[in-house]
Amino acid sequence: MQNLGGKTAVVTGGGGGIGRALGERFLAEGMRVALADIDAPLLAATVAELRERHGDAVIGVPTDVSLLESVEALRDAAVAAFGAVHLVCNNAGIPSGSDGALWEHHVNDWRWALDVNVLGVVHGINAFVPMLLAQGEGHVVNTSSSNGTFAPLSNSAVYATTKSAVTTITECLYGQLRALDSPVQASLMLPSTRSPGALNTGIWRPGRNRPDRYERPGQAPVEGRDALTPFVEQLTRHGQELVFAPVEEVAEITLEGILADRFWIYLPGDKSRATIDERAASMRDALPPGYLVAPSPWNVPKT
Repeated sequence: MQNLGGKTAVVTGGGGGIGRALGERFLAEGMRVALADIDAPLLAATVAELRERHGDAVIGVPTDVSLLESVEALRDAAVAAFGAVHLVCNNAGIPSGSDGALWEHHVNDWRWALDVNVLGVVHGINAFVPMLLAQGEGHVVNTSSSNGTFAPLSNSAVYATTKSAVTTITECLYGQLRALDSPVQASLMLPSTRSPGALNTGIWRPGRNRPDRYERPGQAPVEGRDALTPFVEQLTRHGQELVFAPVEEVAEITLEGILADRFWIYLPGDKSRATIDERAASMRDALPPGYLVAPSPWNVPKT
């Protein structure tokens, strides 16, 4: 899409972090925006603040992306408010809060992360893509991660697995849209590709908004846990400094990628290029995966 003014964007995970930054950037571009988030109070506060500057060009729709009917209700609310939807950002995502090694992870950590990070994207595709195809215009941007796309952080198996799935889903979506010769576009956005890099958002609080149906019987609750501090401490012990990418920068490169109809949306860096090359060489030459990197942002193994 070359001209976004007057068109409508839907952004999940829009109460804060990347989602809010995307919404603000789209509003500045003259778009109308429907922000969605499972955290209704946070979403309401964000929308109230944005309406002071943008009026009724922005709405908030409390949404649980793990439930298809909730995402369909988001679609219906956006269409009711603005008449159509042209841009869909499947951005909502969570860490798992899992403890220890992969074989020690509680199955509900897997279920929660898969339901939000993977099925949340699938639900967004199912709810919106038929409408975009019917109107002959649109763009879907799915948020993945270099952790699981370039190479997994092996100590964050759950999160990396879900983001690897999002990457594959988006590649398949792109391929199927091209097979139809459709004008609808699909992009994959990787928010932070610096190394060691991250985003200082709510994703560092793994218990935030975790529904009761994903409780972990027999294991410590994850509510209130701070995953950022131990990660920074671990990097410091390795002589490394964590670099935070501003969410506004992520929003800017996403906008540029949408306007250019790019599939891959990320900030290239020397480390990311090296990891891509190392992984490709490992596959090509049947070598052990020496490209695997640690430590993990949200899971420090037991010692």
